Amino acid sequence: MAMENWKPKTELGKRVMEGSVASIDMIFSSGKKIKESEIVDRLLPNMQSEVILIGGSPGKGGGIKRTPTRRTARMHRSGRRFRISAMVVIGNGDGYIGVGKAQALEHRDAIEKATHEAKLNVIPVKRGCGSWECACGTSHSIPAEARGKSGSVTVVLKPAPRGLGLAAADEGKKVLQLAGIRDIWSKSYGNTRARINYVLAILSAFKKLNAMKVHAAGEKEQEEENESETGKNGTKEAAEAGTKEASEAE
Repeated sequence: MAMENWKPKTELGKRVMEGSVASIDMIFSSGKKIKESEIVDRLLPNMQSEVILIGGSPGKGGGIKRTPTRRTARMHRSGRRFRISAMVVIGNGDGYIGVGKAQALEHRDAIEKATHEAKLNVIPVKRGCGSWECACGTSHSIPAEARGKSGSVTVVLKPAPRGLGLAAADEGKKVLQLAGIRDIWSKSYGNTRARINYVLAILSAFKKLNAMKVHAAGEKEQEEENESETGKNGTKEAAEAGTKEASEAE
C-alpha cells in the first residue's frame, strides 16, 4: 500500500499520520504495540529485507539445496494440499530489526505476508563496544554478552573488537548486518540446522540485551570518580569532627 493512500485505523497510526509521534523510539518508550505496518514504513523509511533460507530440496549426489520457502503437504480425500512457509528479516542497519514468519498458497504471497509480519515485530537493538580488546566506545558491536534460546537452539553473542567481522553462520550474518552490528563473536548449541529456531534464538538474545542495564565506559569512570570524591569528603569531614571533639574535651 502506498503511503499517500494510507488511512490509519488505530489511534497510534492516527498520531503518526498527524506528526505528533515523530520517532519510533517514542512508541517503544510508551510500550504501545504496533498494529499497522505503515507506521514502520513512515518512521523507518530505509528498511531493508532479507529472506531466510528455511526450505530445502534434494540436491544432486545427496545433500540438500536450500530454498527461500518451505513447502509442506497435507493429505485430503481430494489429494495433497500444499502450504508455503517463508521467514523474512527486516532492518535499517542502524539498531532496528524485525522478524516475521507466514504461510500462504503461493511463494510470493508467503514472502509478502512474512514481510508485513516482520514490520509489526520491529524492536530496537542495543549496541555498543563491550570488548576489552577494543573499548573504542562506538556502536560497532554489543555492550555485553547475551544468550538467547528457541526450541533446542541456544545462541551466545559476545562483544568483539573492531575489524573482526561477524563470526556467525550465513543466516545469522543476515540478521546481525540488518541490526547494524559489524563485529561480534557467536557460539551456538543444539540443532542449528533448524534455521527458524536459530534466527529466533538470536532475536531472543537481542531482547535480553535490551533488558540489561549497561553503563557506557565514560559513565562508569564518572561514577567511580564521584564515589571516590564522596569517600574523600566523608573522610575529611570525619577527621574535622574528631579534631573538634578533641579540642572540646581539652
